[in-house]
Amino acid sequence: MRKQERKSYKILDLVKEHIRKNIKEYFSVCIIFLVGIIIGVMFINNADEGQKAQITQYLGNFTESLNTDYQIDTAKLLKTSAISNLILAILLWFIGSTVIGIPIVYIIIGIRGFCLGYTISSIMITYAMWKGILFSICALLLQNIIFIPCIAALAVSGIKLYKSIIKDKRRENVKIQIVRHTIFSSFMAVLMVGAAFIEAYGSSNIVSLCIKMFV
Repeated sequence: MRKQERKSYKILDLVKEHIRKNIKEYFSVCIIFLVGIIIGVMFINNADEGQKAQITQYLGNFTESLNTDYQIDTAKLLKTSAISNLILAILLWFIGSTVIGIPIVYIIIGIRGFCLGYTISSIMITYAMWKGILFSICALLLQNIIFIPCIAALAVSGIKLYKSIIKDKRRENVKIQIVRHTIFSSFMAVLMVGAAFIEAYGSSNIVSLCIKMFV
């Protein structure tokens, strides 16, 4: 048990050290992500009544179906979510490996923030305040605890590689940094697939239960 605790502390220390060394990069990525969320929220709030009615109708139909005999296809949800997360991880790895790709990395992070803000705002305009908050937490919290830090870490890894290439143009050192970026990105991709499992078998069941009990 003590060995496991020591390993946990060691991993936690490594994570803290990684964040400390790249605090500026994480700060910039977080700002872009937050800006994306704000834009997503504003987009829904400024939508016309027709668009809001469509969103409300869609979520209302979804809620109603879960209140009857409809069951979420967890296997299909897992497949869709896992493939989507893997594609995103590969995309961030590939773009982060190119010198000219860093602006695109920021754009991708901003888009993911926009999608989250859009989703939360859509839920909030469909349900009452406390029900909307509860539904958002049940539907989005668990997987995003893993997913959001992973895409932020992938973005930072790409930025770090870019800076290494600019500062040190020796071919061998650049190759080492690319290998490190690839290994790190692979680990993040595995965690993102784990987030897909949580979404499919955790969040989906919690959402179904939440809707039947409160919505």
